[in-house]
Amino acid sequence: MKKPETTNHKQETENRRFETNAIRNQLERTQYLEHSSPMFLTSSYVFEDAEDMRASFAEEKERNVYSRYSNPNTSEFVEKVCEMEGAEAGFAFASGMAAVFSTFAALLNSGDHILSARSVFGSTHSLYTNFFPKWNIETSFFEVDDLEGLEATIQPNTKIIYAESPTNPGVDVLDLEALGSIAKKHNLIFIVDNCFASPYLQQPIKFGADLVIHSGTKLMDGQGRVLAGVTVGKADMIEKIYRFSRITGPALSPFNAWVLSKSLETLAVRIDRHCENALKLAEFLENHPKVNWVKYPFLKSHPKYELAKKQMKAGGCVVAFEVNGGLQAGRKFFDSIKLLSLSANLGDSRSIVTHPASTTHSKLSEEERKKVGITDGMVRVSVGLEHINDIIADISQALE
Repeated sequence: MKKPETTNHKQETENRRFETNAIRNQLERTQYLEHSSPMFLTSSYVFEDAEDMRASFAEEKERNVYSRYSNPNTSEFVEKVCEMEGAEAGFAFASGMAAVFSTFAALLNSGDHILSARSVFGSTHSLYTNFFPKWNIETSFFEVDDLEGLEATIQPNTKIIYAESPTNPGVDVLDLEALGSIAKKHNLIFIVDNCFASPYLQQPIKFGADLVIHSGTKLMDGQGRVLAGVTVGKADMIEKIYRFSRITGPALSPFNAWVLSKSLETLAVRIDRHCENALKLAEFLENHPKVNWVKYPFLKSHPKYELAKKQMKAGGCVVAFEVNGGLQAGRKFFDSIKLLSLSANLGDSRSIVTHPASTTHSKLSEEERKKVGITDGMVRVSVGLEHINDIIADISQALE
């Protein structure tokens, strides 16, 4: 777990740019004076004597005890994310969904109530509908454009407001500042899944979020190699999440943490290209006769274009569109793809096309999918780092 920083370290990093901190904020060098952070592939740590062991387990001193609790590699990764998001502390998990579940489980009690945006990742929705009711935790949904309806739905037992922005898979944009104000007014915990934007494009804490969650599997890794998750935010809330996770064991492996920490060094330059390619693809699709509609946050036709520009540095890597002709045309499109990958991941250097209705959101009923704008012909493209002309050529031939 990353602890709150000392004043001197915070001032030092605040004077540097995002890209510099992503590269230069690393572990102290060992006696070997390595330039790149080494891997600490150890499950446990040794103690100098009996008193050192006792004091360490009693948490009277800050040191690594067991890698389920903390490890130098996971600490470096979490510290980098905290710097990027402007967070006080954080904890890293074995996957994005481990981060989502553990964050909820640590903060909620039986009888509590969640207010969630209706448009969220399919597995998060399954937590709400299939598992939380077993523990007497209720969830109500609000529409992305109906914040008045959200406030009217707040109950005496409401504990959390939860949202993604941009949303998965429809890339809708929520007003984070307005949500933050509502949460503060009613003394609620405001949690944002920032996976689609990454901390390079958007920092929800600036708009009032208490906690920010990422699937490190996506843009943070950027090459489809590892699973990871991380939650960062207010230190008192992270302490509860840490205590829960220390016992239940969803911690990130040191090797994956090392990979991710290295990946963050190139986050900015990678996402700049992702966004450049995605905008060009969205503009191409907007004028294609075989496409009914296109949504991308920095496309001027997006209903929340101005809000997206206020909250985000650029539009991200995901473009959503609907193939003209429904399910049959959609299947023909996917079967005709040659270069791009048919996969359920996103944020990869390789461009990926996904059919949300039959993959990531297949566990939702048809009615639930329609409520969040997931049609049978909807396509989600995670635009990668290949040459944009080759990406457009492949999608163009598949549409034809």
